[in-house]
Amino acid sequence: MDYMIRSTAADGQIRAFAVTARELVETGRKAHNTSPVATAALGRLLAAGAMMGGMMKNEDDLLTLKIEGDGPIGGLTVTADSKGNVKGYVNNPMVVLRCNDKGKLDVGGALGIGVLSVIQDIGLKEPYIGQTILVSGEIAEDLTYYYATSEQTHSSVALGVLMNKDNTVRQAGGFIIQLMPGASEEIIQTLEARLGELSSVTALLDKGMTPEEILTRILGTMKLDITDKIEVRFYCNCDKTRVEKALISLGRRELQEMIEEGKSIEINCHFCNTNYEFTVEELEKLCNQSSRS
Repeated sequence: MDYMIRSTAADGQIRAFAVTARELVETGRKAHNTSPVATAALGRLLAAGAMMGGMMKNEDDLLTLKIEGDGPIGGLTVTADSKGNVKGYVNNPMVVLRCNDKGKLDVGGALGIGVLSVIQDIGLKEPYIGQTILVSGEIAEDLTYYYATSEQTHSSVALGVLMNKDNTVRQAGGFIIQLMPGASEEIIQTLEARLGELSSVTALLDKGMTPEEILTRILGTMKLDITDKIEVRFYCNCDKTRVEKALISLGRRELQEMIEEGKSIEINCHFCNTNYEFTVEELEKLCNQSSRS
């Protein structure tokens, strides 16, 4: 089971999140038939979305992470709620690139130069939107920079996806550790030292370490208190009824144009790649329900 943990440390001076997300990322890979580098990019953002969704307070809050770049992958979009449901897609899922100079999947090269947007729909009239440039395109560093510049929160973000030779997902996950306002200099120095000693998150995941074990490795001497454990999954809430409502909202004129073409149409959900077919007869029924001309 994939899950995320929420925790605090150092008497509330630190808050931390960690996630294991192999099944979540593998479900996304299967849904979109992604190449290895696209799987790594989407998987990192899905893991981040799971943790950042878990930071939201209300049941109906929604978080969207969007990366738009000039690289061959085009962009990524991930949406998450506060209950562990995450979904996402890649603009160009079939992109293939050589490994980078470290022999790793070149996520930064795939994304290129671009912008990271964090959109929080928390029940206000307008959603909160924070944007930063991509500093590396490796996603974890970009989110660290986002937190520092847009939310003025000192954070350490680590994300990783490991692939099997058959291009399925072997391990996926990561952590977000944040210093709270007023954290003492001693706590800051201790945390920086512990993070400096850490091997890559992918190495920790490859050893089979759980989210609890990873946070204990970093924060175990700092009064780590695990407060919540939440199951996470790739879940899309689309269904034919929702698609029907979207079609009805187009108005009679557009629906009539579809009907006059005399053939069925197919609507694709970007997030889960499910196709919904509507016959001419179904379109006629929807046209009759539409109040817009």
